[in-house]
Parts: sequence; structure tokens; C-alpha cells
Amino acid sequence: MTTNWHGVFPAATTQFHADESLNLGATLAHLEVMIKAGIHGVIMLGSVGENTALSYDEKLEVLRAAKTAVAGRIPVLSGVAEFTTATACRFAKDCESIGIDGLMVLPAMVYKADGREALAHFRTVARASSLPVMIYNNPPAYFVDITPSMFLDLVDEPTIVAIKESSDNVRRITDLVNTVGDRFLLFSGVDDLVLESALLGVQGWVSGLVNAFPDENRVLWELAMAGRWTEARELYRWYTPLLHLDTKVKLVQYIKLCMVEVGLGSETTRAPRLAIEGAERDEVLRTIRNAIALRPDLKQYA
Repeated sequence: MTTNWHGVFPAATTQFHADESLNLGATLAHLEVMIKAGIHGVIMLGSVGENTALSYDEKLEVLRAAKTAVAGRIPVLSGVAEFTTATACRFAKDCESIGIDGLMVLPAMVYKADGREALAHFRTVARASSLPVMIYNNPPAYFVDITPSMFLDLVDEPTIVAIKESSDNVRRITDLVNTVGDRFLLFSGVDDLVLESALLGVQGWVSGLVNAFPDENRVLWELAMAGRWTEARELYRWYTPLLHLDTKVKLVQYIKLCMVEVGLGSETTRAPRLAIEGAERDEVLRTIRNAIALRPDLKQYA
């Protein structure tokens, strides 16, 4: 199976009303802003989209709305983050029925699978539908590490086409290429390692801060792909304090606060996530507001 996935794929936020009920209108309006900024695809219901805070039916509601709103302009993927393999397979089939273009599959939630169990989970979910699959490897967050040699065991699964590499170890990009060649599309999943990953040959970037700074994300990616490294470094150095926010436990709250500061959404999250406050809030706001004050004129990179 081949796909044309490449470029910037936001891990899109899910917007809520003040009472934490689903705000589809705001979610879709924000998605439209990112599409107009030039994103290449989108992942709904990833970690940043608060997948596990939504009910099963709410997830399908978000996906149906996103699929209709996007209307084929870019690929729409869905995160698959369920507690059991059986439920993940059911969800994969429902995504296919809705017409979603692909899946980003996480390990089963809560249980910390060993390597054999993790590979069995990914194989089983991949075989539950005919949709192309991106495997999301994020051991710092989910405590399950899919190593390059383990991906070698997945090369015979035709629907597994891509890897979102979020191990926080940029060496993995080269190790993956040396182990599995060009069998899988490689996406960087760590915002503040994206330029390093681009230099090493990734085809795409699953980003969190793009939710607040879609134009800067697109321009940074385009500079890297054009080999304009001096300009890319300059923009990256401005952006990196913001990109660091994507690597924290409270990345969802931080990203949504960024969105508030640039007028692109609400900071409301679903409990147990709470709005940040006190000294923590002050520190994050200083980072955001300093970046906004120094925001570069992107016309210089045209």
C-alpha cells in the first residue's frame, strides 16, 4: 500500500464549551484556519485532541464532522487510543465506514505491554480495516517502545505505511532508515526536534504547536524541505521556546493557552486536565507572549 502523506500534519485540538461539552463548530472553524495556512493533512483525536477524554460516540461525531468539513482537500487521519485491542479494532472499522483516510494507532492504553504484546496489538488493529496505518511510538508518554528492530517485524503488514517517531531520541530516525530502509514513511512527532529530524530525512511532521502557529509551522517545514538551512535555523530558534511546550506532560493545556493568546480557540480541557494557574501559568504566558512580541515577518522567507 502506498500513500502520499507528507508535510505538516497537526495533531488537532478538540474544542469544548465552558461546561466541557463538545464544541464542534469551534473545532471545525479552527481546522479551517489551519487548512488555509497550508497544512498537508490532519490527525483528529490524537493525544492533543484529548482522545481518551471523549466517549466512543463523541469520537465518531468529531470524525464525521471533520470528514465533511475537509471535503477531500487533505487527508484526515484519526488517532486510535483504546484500552483493549478489540475496541481499537472496532474503532478502526468505524473509521473506515465514515470514510476517514487513515489511522494513527497508539499502544493499548493503561496496560504497559511488552514487545510481543505491542506488536500483536498493532498487527491486529492494522488488519481490522483496509485503511493505511501510522504507528505512533512515544515511550516517554505511553511506556511502550517500538524499536527499529521491532518495526522490522512489521514490514510484512501491507497497511502499516508510516511511523510517528516520538521517542525523544533523534538517533532513531537514522536507525530506522538503516534497519527498514524506505519501507515506512517517517514523521517527526517531537516539535522541538523537527529540524534535526528533517535534516535526517523524515517525510512529515506531526505537530502540536501548529494549532496556534500554523503559518510558522508551514514556513519552517518548507524552508527545511528546500534546504534553506540558515533561514530555517533562524526561524527555528525563535520558535523553539514554544516548541518545548509540546514536550511537557501538560502539553494540551499549554497548546490551548497558546491558541487563546493568538485568538484561535479556547483553553478549556476536560477533567482531569485543569487549566494551569499560579506561577506555572505566569511562566508559560511569559514564553508565549515573548514569542508573539518577537514574531518574525514571514514575508522575508518568501
